[in-house]
Amino acid sequence: MYQVIARKYRPQSFAELISQEHVKTTLENAIAQGRIAHGYIFSGQRGTGKTTVARILARCLNCEQGPTAKPCGVCSSCVEIGGGSALDVIEIDAASNRGINEMRELRENVRFRPARSRYKVFIVDEAHQITSEAFNALLKTLEEPPEWVVFILCTTEAHKIPTTISSRCQQFSFRSVDFAELVSRMEWIAKEEGIEADAEVLSVLAQAGEGSVRDSLSALDQAIACCGAKLNASEVRELLGMFSIQSLDRVAQALAAGNASNDAAKRMLDVVADLEANGRSLQHFARELARFFRNLLVVKISGAGTKLVAASPAEQEKLAVTAGLFSEEDLTRDLKLSLDLFRDLQSSLQPRLHLEMGLIRLVHAGRLQPIEEALAALGGASTGGASKGGPAPTTSKPASPTKPTGRSAAPPAAAEGTLHAHLHAALMEAKQSNLADAIAHSKVTESAHEVVFTTPKMYQMYLKGPAFESAVQRALGRTVRISVKIGEAAAAAPAATENGTPGGPAEHPALQNPEVRRFQEMFPDSQVRTVRNLRENGS
Repeated sequence: MYQVIARKYRPQSFAELISQEHVKTTLENAIAQGRIAHGYIFSGQRGTGKTTVARILARCLNCEQGPTAKPCGVCSSCVEIGGGSALDVIEIDAASNRGINEMRELRENVRFRPARSRYKVFIVDEAHQITSEAFNALLKTLEEPPEWVVFILCTTEAHKIPTTISSRCQQFSFRSVDFAELVSRMEWIAKEEGIEADAEVLSVLAQAGEGSVRDSLSALDQAIACCGAKLNASEVRELLGMFSIQSLDRVAQALAAGNASNDAAKRMLDVVADLEANGRSLQHFARELARFFRNLLVVKISGAGTKLVAASPAEQEKLAVTAGLFSEEDLTRDLKLSLDLFRDLQSSLQPRLHLEMGLIRLVHAGRLQPIEEALAALGGASTGGASKGGPAPTTSKPASPTKPTGRSAAPPAAAEGTLHAHLHAALMEAKQSNLADAIAHSKVTESAHEVVFTTPKMYQMYLKGPAFESAVQRALGRTVRISVKIGEAAAAAPAATENGTPGGPAEHPALQNPEVRRFQEMFPDSQVRTVRNLRENGS
């Protein structure tokens, strides 16, 4: 009877195990020193060797030559464990034996000595599916089992194992198998099976496994059944529903040409049409596209030949050429948009419409001006040569002072508005936002030796103290006496008129803020209709 490749070439000793060096070394040393624990937890993603190592450990403990880190493989114990027929190595599928009754039965089984072997080994697969009550029933047994019992719990979700259990076991985390090691392993297996497979084919099969040896070997078995003794990369991709770099590169090339031509959106629609015509999965394409942009970004940062990308050297060179067409910011944005697209497709009733819209969005996003450049343009939008650190000049002309009417003691209204705005702008430049906000809601009256601030009670606390006096005197450029009185808030003045002068006698200080003036200069047709204080609105 035919035996699948994943089972036929399953490692039977630590020497045959690929990757997981940290697990292999620790267990070999523990066996050599006689420091064998009564409980182990093997955790990690699927197909990385958890159950395989558990069986190897059982062989090491029960080999007639052992306990030994190098089981002979020919004694009755080794043969029976390798074939899954050993009486004293009990494998339990916790997905279907997860209840308290099964754990009570296991607990009773633990009491009896091994029938033939040195140790009775319990290998529990998918251990995280055991119920809390069942774990509680096993707790005391797992903490103090008989000297002839070893528990090995295998799980893909270690966080679901109760801490009361994990604290009583030694834990080993299995890592994803390195891409190069996996390719090398499959190349050896292909030679053993008499299969002709080039580097590109092996790379495709390794990518299909996503770090899982079992998944990759299952894909190899499927490819052999489809293509025979000679594997072709394009046929294998089509069989596994994968997309070549060339097909994904069509999207990248359309994006690269998006700023220079108007047919980028049409090319995106053609990509979707081809996928539909060939019966390809649109969700799978979106997932592969996100992975493609991720690989481009990694190659852009780390260069070709990085171990962070699961691809052959030839494929990495192609990725490097494509990555050179984009900046890191472009690829980061495209990766984010493609991930959003993949997420939306999972629940879409119209996947084609979603994919078309998502790809066109990628094109238009590349034509948008980055926010950093927009802000940089704001900084250079003002006319004149502002000195570093000083307030930026604006095109607005200062309001001409009006003649005083009957109140000779009070300063002109326009002059007061200029002082008010100057103080507010200077405090904002100095990053004194609290003081600037208090100034914005205060009336300012200036005489030769005194400045009087009339402010609501809620802002009084900000207009007292050395920090406020120092900030005001720096803004005025001279030493003056400062007085604070409780009164009504300053009324917001109407927006500036077209010639840049204030539209009323007391323009709101917020409109004199340098950043606000720069925005007004960049967007000359814009109008400020109202000025709102977020604090007064509870924000």
